[in-house]
This record gives sequence, structure tokens and C-alpha cells, in this order.
Amino acid sequence: MEHSRSSHSRLILFKFYHGFILILCMSTALESATRPSTSFGNETDRLALLDFKKGIISDPLHVMSSWNDSINFCSWIGITCNHSTKRVLSLNMEAQNLAGSIPPSIGNLTDLTWINLGINNFHGQIPQEMGRLRSLQYLNLSYNSFGGNIPTNISLCTQLSVLDLFSNEIIGVIPDQLSSLLNLNHLWLSLNNLIGTIPGWIGNFSSLNSLRLSHNNFQGSIPNELGRLTALGRFVLAGNHLSGKVPASIYNISSIYVFSVVGNQLQGEVPPNIGITLPNLELFLGGRNRFTGNIPASLSNASRLRSIDFGQNGLTGTIPAESLGSLRSLVRLNFRRNRLGSGKTGDLNFLSFLANCTSLEVLGLSRNQFGGELPGSIANLSTQLEHLTIGGNLIHGSIPTDIGNLLSLNTLEVEHNYLGGSVPDGIGKLQKLGRLVLNVNNFSGPIPSSLGNLTSLTQLFMEDNRFEGSIPPSLGNCQNLLILNLSSNNLTGTIPKELIGLSSLSISLTISNNSLTGPLPSEVSDLIHLAELDVSGNKLFGEIPTTLGSCIMLLRLHLEGNEFQGTIPQSLQNLSSLEEIDLSRNNLSGQIPEFLGKLSFLKYLNLSHNDFVGEIPKDGIFSNASSFSVLRNDKLCGGIPELRLHACSNKKPHSSRGVLVPKVGIPIACALVFIVALSCFIVACSMMKKSRGRPLTSRSYKDWRLGVSYSELVESTDGFSVDNLIGSGSFGSVYKGVLPSDGTVVAVKVLNLQQEGASKSFIDECKALRSIRHRNLLKIITMLER
Repeated sequence: MEHSRSSHSRLILFKFYHGFILILCMSTALESATRPSTSFGNETDRLALLDFKKGIISDPLHVMSSWNDSINFCSWIGITCNHSTKRVLSLNMEAQNLAGSIPPSIGNLTDLTWINLGINNFHGQIPQEMGRLRSLQYLNLSYNSFGGNIPTNISLCTQLSVLDLFSNEIIGVIPDQLSSLLNLNHLWLSLNNLIGTIPGWIGNFSSLNSLRLSHNNFQGSIPNELGRLTALGRFVLAGNHLSGKVPASIYNISSIYVFSVVGNQLQGEVPPNIGITLPNLELFLGGRNRFTGNIPASLSNASRLRSIDFGQNGLTGTIPAESLGSLRSLVRLNFRRNRLGSGKTGDLNFLSFLANCTSLEVLGLSRNQFGGELPGSIANLSTQLEHLTIGGNLIHGSIPTDIGNLLSLNTLEVEHNYLGGSVPDGIGKLQKLGRLVLNVNNFSGPIPSSLGNLTSLTQLFMEDNRFEGSIPPSLGNCQNLLILNLSSNNLTGTIPKELIGLSSLSISLTISNNSLTGPLPSEVSDLIHLAELDVSGNKLFGEIPTTLGSCIMLLRLHLEGNEFQGTIPQSLQNLSSLEEIDLSRNNLSGQIPEFLGKLSFLKYLNLSHNDFVGEIPKDGIFSNASSFSVLRNDKLCGGIPELRLHACSNKKPHSSRGVLVPKVGIPIACALVFIVALSCFIVACSMMKKSRGRPLTSRSYKDWRLGVSYSELVESTDGFSVDNLIGSGSFGSVYKGVLPSDGTVVAVKVLNLQQEGASKSFIDECKALRSIRHRNLLKIITMLER
């Protein structure tokens, strides 16, 4: 009994003990579940970071070298931890030139509030596991190469205030799931490949301060709901395919200070009271749309305006001069390509008011049908003015002499007007000028030598005017010049060596359609970066310089319409990038080089109206009759059948000397052959009379004489090729020939009676022919004069 009672007591104690242990374990587990994790959570963060490091494939700055176990991960570069929990709060690797991808394990850093991987070279898709970061407030993945769709799970990060995916390769639509991000303050999705329409639910983001959706492929209209964004400061939808009108409610968001819808298809009028409803405007950018109506005078109320862009629209009416002149902070004013002028005198009087805009740097007035003269007040514009464009109008008169006051000018464009007179020397004072565009006007007189002072000049366009005189050598001082066009003027003299040797020229040198003379200077070899050389339509002469072969970057070579002579230099085979060659209308001779057919990028070749000889190649560009022209080269033969030229003989001359011999020597020699043949004919007739009437086994002499032409004679001897030379003496040579008509083998003797003693030798030979008789003596079968 006691034993059983004792056993029962032990059992109760045992059960109590185990119960106590169980309760204790449960209590410990509960405590572990409720208090912040330290050991397990920290290890998860460490492993997640190491996994992130594995995804980095390029680290030129070695910023990841600190990510090792020699120090605590909270001390790694770019990592910030919570001081108490030691969990990772921030991952900031901005502008570290890293390349790689983000692993899914990024979702294990569940305490993260801040991720900044902007300005790197990350690629791949943004992992859906980002949605596990429920504490995330700031996500910046801008300026990378992320692709794919915006992950829908980001919608779970409801604490997000900044979502910045600016400048990536993201595709698809803005997912509707993002409508849950009601705390967003900045939504930046610009410069991606997003499509579809702009969601109206963005209007529910009541805290949104900055909306940047520019440079995507959004279509449709701007949602009216966006008018509810009463805290909006930046409204940037530029560079899409948006159409329709801008909702009136958006023009009433008084907090907007940046309004940019450039480069869409928006239409309608800009409200006349816009300066009143948007008083905080600093940038109004509405260019490249279809806006109509007048420029609102109320813009003067937005006194902080720095930039106004109405370029490339359909605006009409006059420019509110006094209104705009009151905007003292104005830096950029662009009215290009509208219809703001009447074509009459006084159209440009508003310029005097703009002189009050002392901070003005950009003034765009081109293509507006402005008439009248350039007022002298243009020289009173801001000394900060860098870009002045007034081309494509109806302006006449001359450029004001005080234009040199605008010392900050970098760009001056007055092209396509009716400006005349001489270009003022004062332009030479514009030391910062990089682009000068004067083409298609009526300017006359010499090109100012003071242009040589413009050492910052990179682009100079003066074509289609009436400039005369020589090209000033001082242009060679423009050591930064990339493109120069002086074509279609009345320029004379030679091409200055200082200009043709300007090695900075890399885009184009065009001096065509003038009256320039002399050779093409050998200094052309300095143009090693040049893509286009055009000296066509001048009076240049001499041979094409072999140094031209040093211009290895040439894409287009135009030498047509000059008086160049000689052969095409072999050095041109170095120009392997050539796409266009025009050597037509010159006096070039010799054979067409075969290397032209080996220029693999050549698409256009014009060799017409020259004096080329020999066979036309068949390879490369010569295989396509529509890509090249050899018209009016009467001594060419062969080529592809489409050219319909006569066939060439089997052998070609081996050198230019071999071509020159029949070209120059044969006409003289053949005249002598006629004399010899005539004498021989007389001798032969005498022999025939003495014959006994034996029938001839060959043609009659009359048949032979009438049956062989000079061209057949040249063809039979392959152009009197040295390969067919049988022998030569002091006064002539004998060639073997095969007549093309019937294959008869003949001997052709050529005498040159201009040599001293040749005439006497010729007479002696004729006498010998009269007196000798032999069965192996060749019959004289024809005579020919050339």
C-alpha cells in the first residue's frame, strides 16, 4: 500500500516536473516569438548580403572588398544597421559603377527602409521578392539597365514614399496593383519603354509632389483625375504620344512649378490666365505639340519663370513684348517654328523689351515668318546670351555691326533669310562661338579673315551666298572645327594649305561649286578623321594627290566637275570605309583600278565623262549596274552584260605604259605604216603583172585592204602589247597579230619616220621589196593610215 502510494507520489512529481518543463518551454518559445530576433535575423541578413555580393559581376572600384567576415556586416560599405537590433536598415550603393543583378534573397532583408542602387549597371528583372520589404520607404533603381515589367508585388510595400525607376529598360504597363501605394510622394518612371495609358488612379495619391512619366510610349489623353493632385509640384509627361487637351483642372494646381509636356500631340489653347492660376511656375515646357492660339500675356504674373518653351506649335498673334520683358529671371525663351510673324517691318521690335531679361541665355525665334530688318537692339540683349537662332524667316538688311557685343554667344544661326551685305568683322570678337550658321542668304564680299579668331568654332556654314575672293588662310586657326561648308559661292583662288590641313575636321569639308583653281594640296593627308570631302564643281587641276589615301575615315569623296587628270591613285585602296565616290566630269585616264570593286562598303561610284580605258571590273560594286556609272568613257570595254559594251581582247595591258604606247605612239606610227604599205602595194602589183596568171589561194589584195580596220589592228595585237612584240630595230617594231574576224595570223610592222635616218631606211626597204623573190617572203595584205 505504501509502496503503491509512494509510486503514485513519484508519478505525480514526474508528471508535475514534465508539466513544469513543458510550461517553461512554452513560455520560452512565446518569449522568443514576441521579442525581436537577433541571432537568427542577423544571420539571415548576413547571408542575404553575401548573396547580393555574388550577383555582382563587375566591381571596378572594389567597393565590395569590405564585404567579408573579417568585420561585422553592419560595417560593410553601403550598409546601415539598426543600433539595437543590428538588422540592416539601408542598402546604399549609388554610383559605384557596379554591374550585376539583384537576387531574390533581397526579400530576406525584411527591416530595410532604404534601397539606393542608382547610377550603376545592374540588369535583369527587379525581383518580385521586393514585395516582402514591408518597411521599405525609399526605392531608387534609377540609371541602370533593369528590364522586364514593374513587379506587381511592390504594391505590398505600402510605406513607399519614393519609387524611382528612372532611365532603365522596363517594359509593359503601369500595373494597377500600384494603386495601393497611397503614401507615394515621388513617382519617377521616366526614360523607360512603358506603354498603355496613364492610370487615372494616380490621382488618388494625395501626397504626390513629383510625377515624372516622360520619355515612354504612353498614349491616349491625360486623365482628368490628375487634377486632384493638389500637392503636385513637378508635372512631367514629356516625350510620349499623348493627345487631346490638357485637362483644365491641371492648369489650376497652383503648386505646380515644373510643367513639361514637350514632344507629344497635345492640342488646344494655353489658357490666357495661366500665369495667374500657376503663379509658382518656373518652367513651362510645351514645345513640339499642336497648341494654338496666342502666347498668354499673363505669364508675366509668374515672376519666377526661368524657361518658356512654345517651340514647334501652331501659335499665332504677336509676342507680348512688355509682358515677357518683365520676367527678369528668364533664362530660356523658345518660340521656334510657330507663326508669330507677319512678314512685315516691325515684327522684331519686341527684341528691345527682351533687353530687360538680363539673365537670358537662349532665344529661339527661327521659322516664324518674321519680316523686317534685324534691329540694332539685338546687340543690347543679355551679355549672358549663349544661343541666338533666327533662321528661316523673311528678314532682310544686314547683321548689326555691334553683334560682337554678345560675348557669351556660343550659337548664332541666321540661315535661310534675305540678309545681305558683308559679314561684320565684329563677329570675330565672339571668342566663345562654337556654331555659326549663315547659309542661304545674300551675303557678299569677302569672307572676313577675323573668323580665324573664333578658335572655339566647331561648325561653320556659309554656303549658298555670294561670297567672293579667296578663302582666308586664317580659317586654319580654327583648330576645333569639325564641319565647314563654303559651297555655292563665288570664291576664287587656290585652296589654302592651312585649311586643307586642318586635322580637326572630322564631319565634312565642303567647298564645292565655286571657282577655285590649282591642285588639291597634298596636305589633304592631314584630314585623317574626315568623313566627307567635297570639292566638286570647281576648276581644280593636276593629279589626284596620292596623299588622299591617308584620309582613312572618309565615307564620301566628291571630286567631280573639275579638271583633274592622270590615273586614280592606288593609295585610295586604303580608304576601306568609302560609301560614295564621284570622280565624274574630269580628265582622268588609265584603267579603272580593280581595288574599287573590293571596297566592301561602296554603294555609289560615278566615273562618267572621263577618258578611262581598258576592261571594266566585274566584282563588288561593278556587279550592280545601278550602283555605278561609266558613261562617256569611249575606250572602255567588257564589264557586266547590262553595260552593253563590246568585249575586250583576251589580254590586258600590264601597265599604264602599255596603255600609253597605243594611245600616243600608234597614231604616229600608223601614218608611217600607210606609206610603207602603199609602196609595198605598188611592188606587189608589179609582181602580180609578172606572174603567169596562177590563181591566188588567198583573198585578193583589194579584199584584204578593205577588210581590216584600225580597231581590229589594235585588237589583233592586244594594243600593240609587248607580249606580241616579235622584234624591233632602230626605226620600228614588228608585232604578231591575230585578226579577230577569221583568226588569221599576221605580222604588223610599225615605222616611226620622225626618227633621224628613218626615212632613208624606209626608202631602202621599199627598193629591196621590189627586187627580191622568195617563197618564205610574207605577202603584204593591207595598208592603213591613222
